[in-house]
Amino acid sequence: MRHTLLQLQGLSKSYPGVKANDDISFAIGEGQMHALLGENGAGKSTLVKMIYGLVRPDAGEMRLRGAPFAPSQPSEARQNGVAMVFQHFSLFDALDVAENVALGMENPPPLRDLAARIRDVSEEYGLPLDPSRLVGELSAGERQRVEIVRCLLQDPKLLIMDEPTSVLTPQEVEILFRTLRKLSSEGTAILYISHKLEEIRALCDEATILRGGKKVATCDPREKSARELAELMVGQLLTPPERPERPFGEVVLEVEKLSLKSNNPFGTSLKDISLQLRAGEVLGIAGVAGNGQDELLLMLSGELLAPAGQVRLKGAPIGDLEPNTRRALGLVAAPEERLGHAAAPDMNLTENALLSGSGRKRLEKGGFIDWGGAERFAREIITRFDVRTPGPHVLARALSGGNLQKFVIGREIELDPDVIVVNQPTWGVDAAAAATIRQALLDLAGKGAAVLVISQDLDELLEVADSFAALNEGRLTPVRPAKGLTVEEIGLMMGGAGDMHVAHEAAE
Repeated sequence: MRHTLLQLQGLSKSYPGVKANDDISFAIGEGQMHALLGENGAGKSTLVKMIYGLVRPDAGEMRLRGAPFAPSQPSEARQNGVAMVFQHFSLFDALDVAENVALGMENPPPLRDLAARIRDVSEEYGLPLDPSRLVGELSAGERQRVEIVRCLLQDPKLLIMDEPTSVLTPQEVEILFRTLRKLSSEGTAILYISHKLEEIRALCDEATILRGGKKVATCDPREKSARELAELMVGQLLTPPERPERPFGEVVLEVEKLSLKSNNPFGTSLKDISLQLRAGEVLGIAGVAGNGQDELLLMLSGELLAPAGQVRLKGAPIGDLEPNTRRALGLVAAPEERLGHAAAPDMNLTENALLSGSGRKRLEKGGFIDWGGAERFAREIITRFDVRTPGPHVLARALSGGNLQKFVIGREIELDPDVIVVNQPTWGVDAAAAATIRQALLDLAGKGAAVLVISQDLDELLEVADSFAALNEGRLTPVRPAKGLTVEEIGLMMGGAGDMHVAHEAAE
């Protein structure tokens, strides 16, 4: 029988127009792996921010080891043994590992001593790190190690992890799980937030499920199927229709032997990239963050220019054309970074709809903006993709991450393009929203559009892709049919093990 580490009793928090948390109560035991589940906007982020001292509750109380616990800021939470690894890493590329770790500590020791501790702790927990390496040179998995080790150096009793596997290969996920199980065996409680329900079932021994700001269940996830968990989160799930076999059309997008230097000093340059994408085809490209996915999208969207003839749209060279010109020709793109790149934070949804839709939706006439048309376009996106917001007048930054993602992807799909390129289309969104986005991409392909999906979610790629390739250190493996591929094969390809089906055939 575990002793209770953290007890939440009647926690509530309201913002203008929404009750983010409504009378939430549950307990986390010492050494427990406790999952926190819920669709986007269910209240997960607000709840963990209250535990971590970023938000003060309006009502209710928390008790840590039986004593009142009401941190007014994260440093106070950390002093009480509560640590958090955020979905978005808070690291500085130009500093080394030890310097980044020091910045997150209240009273860091001298850097030489800290470097030694980083080596010792990272080795002990199976997350080896070189404290002298620049963070800008690290892979996404290694960056996550920096965040985790920074937490471990403070001897946490509760470690909160927000979507920790979204940037990891299957092999890296196994390493992370071994680390978390070791921590649990030593008495550290883990509060684990993820939309990957099979991970929850494999790792966690209890789950609390939120819906609409309320707790709807606490259960043992090992005794539930992933579908049952999803239905607790979002209500009744729709079964997706079977994907019919369909012939592909002509090649509409082609890249030929393209090498291109990254415009980011810590980015990954593209090396000898070749691909063809046909009308009606969904091409899935896997890769751990930092292997050239951003550069590939920037090159295809026109934000990173290339020699004209090495990138062709419907046979015409477009490598030297700007993004708006490519959009007018029928190629649209949705980048991974939704706030600041895909959407302007301080513009409302109508204005954000206008930014990419003005040409194809003809929202500018005679030098004047058709604001009525722009608002109608924004409302269409909100309605079709179930964007949870009071209306198109709301600022982009006011939306939850998942709802903004639905808006951004929906905006590009609603432009009815010939080619759409998306990076991480369902990153950070719940099961129901992910299903909506994936089905919309498949419907677009069904109407004859060519779809290129860059994703680190391997289950997603296996679900939607007709053909597949992997990016590693800026190189693209040969494109092959997705049918018959296993997650293990894809993971090895992502990790640089080469074209696994060629190796497999050679072995036979």
